[in-house]
Amino acid sequence: WGMQVLDGPTTSKPCIAVGAEAESDNMFLITPSGSAVECVATDNAFRVCYSDPDQGRASAQYIGEHKLATKIAIIYDSSSEYSDGIRESFVAEAPNQGLEVVASEAFTSDSNTDFSVQLDKAKESGADLVFLPIYYQEASVILKQENDKDFHPQFFGCDGMDGILSVDGFDKSLAEGLMLLTPFSVDEESSQDFVTAYRDAYGIDPLQFAADAYDGVYAIKAAAEKAEITPDMSASDICDKVKVAMTEITLDGVTGSTTWTADGEPTKAPQVMKITVTDGVGSYVSAQ
Repeated sequence: WGMQVLDGPTTSKPCIAVGAEAESDNMFLITPSGSAVECVATDNAFRVCYSDPDQGRASAQYIGEHKLATKIAIIYDSSSEYSDGIRESFVAEAPNQGLEVVASEAFTSDSNTDFSVQLDKAKESGADLVFLPIYYQEASVILKQENDKDFHPQFFGCDGMDGILSVDGFDKSLAEGLMLLTPFSVDEESSQDFVTAYRDAYGIDPLQFAADAYDGVYAIKAAAEKAEITPDMSASDICDKVKVAMTEITLDGVTGSTTWTADGEPTKAPQVMKITVTDGVGSYVSAQ
């Protein structure tokens, strides 16, 4: 089709598969939100989002440094590279932060509607914080079921949690106090031009997936300008120039101010947001 660079894929498993083809063609690839380590294993591949290990490590550090809890339960999706990867790095970092993982309960994509067993074990363990390195759809079910069980620990998620306030039929009040590590919030003042344009175009609020993809386009633009590429160049020649230029640019985007290392990883300050709900309307506020 004449593609010369690729902004995508969105999630880890397809990114790893497509990445092998991009490497074969020596085509530049920047994944907005493919967070598995393997997504940027080749020198033609970069990412906008945090990696899974970075998210797990940063979450444990934030919880420890802000003394949010000492006993942690984890509920995670063992069938997801995203979820299991974050869990693994969180568990590795937890002892360094004085955190004790007292329960680690898995589910899979085939068993993601009833979390009674996982929540019972978290409650019985005495956990005062439940870490949820999962996507918002399952998290909304967990918050409903924990409320039914009268179990009210602090809940803490990662960027996959962004979107929980948009789940159809979800009682937003159940998300009150939920914290999440995310590079983007629709309520941040710096992102309002993007949020307004997105709402006008699509009639819904953008999630971090949209913000990451948006910044991916502008990262390509900045690197292309830095490398002085021209449209007549081959995809391979463009790749050779752009992958070098990526290490020389700084992007002030809607997911923060970002630079990149030669191994494709972004460098940006992690942000933690906290959900507040007033009169049925949820919003994200900085928890820094």
